[in-house]
Amino acid sequence: MVKSSGPWRGEAGQYLTGSLNFTENTMRSAAPGMLLASGIIQYLGASIAVALFAAATVSAVAWGRVAVGALVMMAWRRPAIKARQLWVPAVYGLALVTMNMLFYQAIARIPLGTAVALEFLGPVILAAVTGRGWRIWGGIIFALTGVFMISWVGVDLRAPGVAMGVACAVAAGIAWAVYMWLASKAARAGTGPDSLAIGMAIGTLAYAWVAIPTFGVILSDLKLLGLIVAVGLFSSVVPYVLEVLIVSKIPAGNFALLNALYPATSLVVGMILLRQIPTLGELGGLLLISVAVVLVSLRPRGKRGVSGRELGRRGSGVQL
Repeated sequence: MVKSSGPWRGEAGQYLTGSLNFTENTMRSAAPGMLLASGIIQYLGASIAVALFAAATVSAVAWGRVAVGALVMMAWRRPAIKARQLWVPAVYGLALVTMNMLFYQAIARIPLGTAVALEFLGPVILAAVTGRGWRIWGGIIFALTGVFMISWVGVDLRAPGVAMGVACAVAAGIAWAVYMWLASKAARAGTGPDSLAIGMAIGTLAYAWVAIPTFGVILSDLKLLGLIVAVGLFSSVVPYVLEVLIVSKIPAGNFALLNALYPATSLVVGMILLRQIPTLGELGGLLLISVAVVLVSLRPRGKRGVSGRELGRRGSGVQL
């Protein structure tokens, strides 16, 4: 029987793994493939969302995604709601939903792989604020150079909507950094999954005014409604379940490396499903940002290694 460890340990992990007869070695062998599958499924959801932009507004699609995630998380966790403690998950959830709303505005204007690479500035910014050492500074240099490659070489900022798309992707990364910082506090307090469920619900309600005026188009079409549910499941629920299931069993170094492959995964998915062919500048920038993610995720030798989940709080690829 596999037992989850790390900040999301205990009930959440055991709920998912307690009935699965996985040995330690089997889980460790399967973990890299499952993490990559998580990335592919997540960006498959994003690709479906991009296709939906032709039928509904970006805000309605983005809100529908987080609404589905919130409903599933609340049904699964059924958290106890304490009015005096709501402010932490409320800020947590607002940062999360803001991140998703901005990210969807970005992928409506620039290629998926480019948007994901720019958004990964979030983990790098968080590492710069909370860490120190040559790896952190090296990661910052690689990340900033990657942004330069994408923004000034890879894409044409003069093209309609592109500058706004780049700005939204970077802003989504900042919101992601805030979300991860708050998530780490909730995780250390042992309330991670419950705070996530409550926060998603609060964030969904807070942004309802943006989406509801145009969400009727989706509600009136069963096909569109089904696709929204698929986006919510693929982009939020399934990747989260996979990560909770296996992340405590993968070495920290492997997790950092695989985490850095998420931008590349999104690029490949965008090429295959959306026919988004990257420029040399976009490829170079994506590679530099991926190197930055590896650098800021690893600890120096001689120090106690961090768990995969702790690394995930700095730069997890799962965007609930």
